[in-house]
Amino acid sequence: MKWIRTIYDWVLGWADSKYGVVALAVLSFAEASFFPIPPDVLLIALCIGMRKRAWWFASVCAVASLFGGALGYLIGWGFWEATDTLFYTYIPGFSEEKFNMVGELYDAYDFWVVFVAAFTPIPYKVITIAAGVFQINFPMFMVASLVGRSARFFLVAGLIYKFGEPIRNFIDKWFNILVVVFTVLLIGGFILLKQVGH
Repeated sequence: MKWIRTIYDWVLGWADSKYGVVALAVLSFAEASFFPIPPDVLLIALCIGMRKRAWWFASVCAVASLFGGALGYLIGWGFWEATDTLFYTYIPGFSEEKFNMVGELYDAYDFWVVFVAAFTPIPYKVITIAAGVFQINFPMFMVASLVGRSARFFLVAGLIYKFGEPIRNFIDKWFNILVVVFTVLLIGGFILLKQVGH
């Protein structure tokens, strides 16, 4: 959609601004509950411009996103009935079918649902709001969000820190696929250990 591309370019434009870090924090916060563009876009651009500050940028992303996730939880917990139509209509990644599916997953795999959404390309905002609607354990939600979001952003920052500009195309093309594969292997490993333990 054209308007998504317009927002994408606007987000990227902050990389050349003296307010780039502030924009990164605001974007990371907003993306966790309603904003359509992931903060990775600006994170990559800032890390390439100032590689020595890559870890700081990743920290800003992770902390702001964690607080944004808490806002998403609050929206789901206290305001969902008044706002659900707005989200289904205007926010990419939301649909009633997808939302109900998340509720079913929470019943069986609450921690892992949050972690996977925080780490992978799955729309994190759907998970944060659903967590509030279905009232999953809030401390557990925050821990899973912190682990997943930190792992994602520090991985991006680490790749830029080590390889610089040449890694950008690789991240754009393959990062999401590699993250999904890694997550599947990670969860598969825990399931295997659990089975062996029995």
